[in-house]
Amino acid sequence: MIVVMRVGATEKEIAGVVQRIEDTGLKAHLSQGAERTIIGVVGQIFPELQDMLEILPGVEDVIRVSKPYKLASREFHPIDTIINVGGVSIGGKEVVVMAGPCAIESEEQVIETARAVKSAGATILRGGAYKPSTSPYSFRGLGRVGLELLAKAREATGLPIVTEVMAPEDVELVAEYADILQIGARNMQNFNLLVEVGKTTKPVMLKRGLSATIQEWLLAAEYILAQGNNQLMLCERGIRTFETYTRNTFDVSSIPIIEKVSHLPIIADPSHGTGKWYLVTPMALAAVAAGADGIMVEVHPNPDSALKDGAQSLTFDNFRRLMAQLQPIAEAVGRRLAAPQEKCLR
Repeated sequence: MIVVMRVGATEKEIAGVVQRIEDTGLKAHLSQGAERTIIGVVGQIFPELQDMLEILPGVEDVIRVSKPYKLASREFHPIDTIINVGGVSIGGKEVVVMAGPCAIESEEQVIETARAVKSAGATILRGGAYKPSTSPYSFRGLGRVGLELLAKAREATGLPIVTEVMAPEDVELVAEYADILQIGARNMQNFNLLVEVGKTTKPVMLKRGLSATIQEWLLAAEYILAQGNNQLMLCERGIRTFETYTRNTFDVSSIPIIEKVSHLPIIADPSHGTGKWYLVTPMALAAVAAGADGIMVEVHPNPDSALKDGAQSLTFDNFRRLMAQLQPIAEAVGRRLAAPQEKCLR
């Protein structure tokens, strides 16, 4: 349920509505625009609540939210969410580029890659310290050592870092190092993990599950938002279909759909979305043209020798070519590429 306040409603009237909502044991979520204030009501709604709120001073209308996801809904929060990460804004006019190796392998590898992607224009460093793998015999990451190496790369380049957290008991440790906590596709419905990252103050990137519908994805986002963490972005990384030529089917249509139904920023991951390095650039360009707030791509000094996902990783030269092509696409849709910061503002 949302309460639409009249244009010019006073702070006292707004506070009165919030107080009445909280007096009934529900939560009030304030969304203030340039002219109008909307108050979202979160919790178990009882039938008499609408009549109770409609008669309060300053209230113009009370509307029931039709979507099963409330906090993630644009009905509930019509203003776009913009997240600041180390001086980089995600969700505004600028398109952010997150780039780096799939898995952290060594200090030399991650720092060399961080410097290369920043030189080409990337704004955030991606890299996996903990790696989920379909096979137990695949490389699983360096764990805490990988986090420490990511921190060294941030110190060397000034790039904020995004890295995956896989278990509720690891959230506190990963949050010490990461600027963005990533929830991978396989953990999209790990509800205990979603609750734990929702309790932090760190920005979170929630990847779409391998076979998840858009509604299931947004309901997973609701778990994080319901804990009070509204620094949440979504990531389209391809879904499993009958097609086997590509690793996944990259659902470009999900990007404008999310922008229509939700206020959350949307990032595209064409590396996992396709699984083939030569498809990463065309899909990245398509994602930005479709309205993505950022892209996440895998880059490695020598993809042929990568311990993880070398087939979908770009070389430094290929990444530079991608960045050169992204700028005119961003401009064509009224946006621009974000510029790297000299220092990560933590």
